Amino acid sequence: MTLTELRYLVNLDKERHFGRAAERSFVSQPTLSVAVKKLEDELGVILFERNRGEAKPTPVGERVIDQAKRVLAEAKRVEDLAREGRDELSGPLRLGAIYTVGPYLLPSLVPMLRKAAPRMPLVIEENFTVKLLEQLRDNEIDVAILALPIDLTGLSAWAVYDEAFVVLVPPEHPWAQESAIPAKKLAGEPLLLLGPGHCFREQVIEACPKCVEPDAHGPRPQTGSSLETIRHMVISGLGITVLPQSSVENRPDDTSLVARPFVAPAPSRRIALVWRKSFPRQKAMRLVRDAILGSAMRGVQLLPDEPPLVS
Repeated sequence: MTLTELRYLVNLDKERHFGRAAERSFVSQPTLSVAVKKLEDELGVILFERNRGEAKPTPVGERVIDQAKRVLAEAKRVEDLAREGRDELSGPLRLGAIYTVGPYLLPSLVPMLRKAAPRMPLVIEENFTVKLLEQLRDNEIDVAILALPIDLTGLSAWAVYDEAFVVLVPPEHPWAQESAIPAKKLAGEPLLLLGPGHCFREQVIEACPKCVEPDAHGPRPQTGSSLETIRHMVISGLGITVLPQSSVENRPDDTSLVARPFVAPAPSRRIALVWRKSFPRQKAMRLVRDAILGSAMRGVQLLPDEPPLVS
């Protein structure tokens, strides 16, 4: 039994398809299939049910896969501990970010980290919060930039900044002349939001629950795949939207839309770095946080004295 074979098991469980699992493992499908069959023969049990290339773990397979994840995580920790003994700022750092943060933070963060730690290249993953948390716990990424609150079981979090939400409207919209917008008024407008799975969507709905209630006076919101797509939908006249302030202020100047704050208390979110408690490269975590605090990020309230949170 080898670590490589265990990685094949985990990848096959994720993809549930031999071809896709082979691509994820950077090997041919026959190579992966033979390795899985060899492991099954060695253990004397069937780990996956096969059906035309698709694979589903058997009950014993699920338990073996869970143990394989733990073994791989501990093996990676051996590598991390060895690297820590050499230089915590040497070697790739696998950084995840939610879709509503990455495009507006990374352009300033990446050059700063490149300058501060030239031997620590970033491997960047953008995804949904739930997926990034899964990747953290499965040791597929080292640190993620997420919006709190989240389930911190087995994780540490270090808050970096707060940011308010703003309403984005066309210049001809009556709200363009207002100084601030009450959140409850959103229910009476054609509202454009991100689709299900985005934590920012849920945060906006929390600020205005009637925006999605079937019996609400306003229409149910239409959805877009990204904040930039929604921005273009607003420009085209489909409706209005709510965005995090950083997505408005950290992009090229755009006079085609007008951003207005909410009436206090304005809805907002807190952004934090999140990593496994067992991750040994604490200097790297501090450097990433210091780089965010020292970046040219606009539209946010930095939290330089915020202590780390642990589960």
